[in-house]
Amino acid sequence: MTVTIKDIAKSANVSTATVSRVLNGAGGYNEATKKKIMQIAESLGYRRNEMARSLVKKSSNLIGIIMPSVSTIFYADIVNGIEQVAQTHGFSVILSHAGEKGNRLIDCLKMLEERKVDGLIIVSIPVNEEQIQAIESLSVPYVLLSTDTQNEQIPFIKVDDYEASYTATKYLIDHGHQKIGLAGVDLSDYVAGIPRIAGYKRALKDKGMDFSANYIKAGDYSFSSGKEALYAFHREQAEITAVFCVSDEVALGVISAAFDLGIKIPEDLSIIGYDNTRVAAMAVPPLTTIEQPFQLMGEKGCIKVMEAIQRKVVVKTEMMPFRLVERASVRKRK
Repeated sequence: MTVTIKDIAKSANVSTATVSRVLNGAGGYNEATKKKIMQIAESLGYRRNEMARSLVKKSSNLIGIIMPSVSTIFYADIVNGIEQVAQTHGFSVILSHAGEKGNRLIDCLKMLEERKVDGLIIVSIPVNEEQIQAIESLSVPYVLLSTDTQNEQIPFIKVDDYEASYTATKYLIDHGHQKIGLAGVDLSDYVAGIPRIAGYKRALKDKGMDFSANYIKAGDYSFSSGKEALYAFHREQAEITAVFCVSDEVALGVISAAFDLGIKIPEDLSIIGYDNTRVAAMAVPPLTTIEQPFQLMGEKGCIKVMEAIQRKVVVKTEMMPFRLVERASVRKRK
């Protein structure tokens, strides 16, 4: 049987108007009344009819999330951050996958427009001008997460990939490594790939070390591209003593290939990852890595979009802090 606000009002011994104000956050009640009504609503299994509510308020309380359809671990933490904040504030989220390179982004936008989302969060998809126009045609607040665009007017939240890459490479250099490979990077990716290459090269240059194009192995940030990178280094008999991997998944691929090849980590080869996903601490050995605060990024993105929806606040770009997490995959060389 469907639970209504009348049922809640009867159980709480208050008016239906009071229940309605509490459930809609309209004010006009004390904290004790709010707590009592919310507990009763939860115990009775009350679920609001969001479709009917949206027709009255001309608002769906829905936030759309669009991300690539790739099996990358860090998306889980971003979505968790978004969902937790959204649910706390009475919003729901709807998730849509736009393909590996975001090639179905326009289709996703059409679907979310039909669902009448109030706001939009786009994760890890580099968008072009045509796509930006399609996004803005929805006339809802939006933000990009873990990506950006060459259009400076578009708000995004991400870490500084150049500085993070510089920090990772410098860490290896400071641990005595002079022959350092770079694995798994997308050479055409202006959002994360090109900045990470630039940070890597700059760290080498600042230490007076030579750069070799042969030490960069392209990929798609995946486990398989990490394996392929180390196999390539092995075939070429590269004299590298360390590898900077552009994602933790790439690092796991390198570790897997090292096991196949009889290379010991970190005794024979040091590895540093990027992201600090949940598997980084589970790796053998545990992975030293650059941490991106994915959960916090999701939370921040959701808060910015909700503030824009409810208070008409302009969504602004924000750079997030990164940190280097030391574990056991890097050996200090004399």
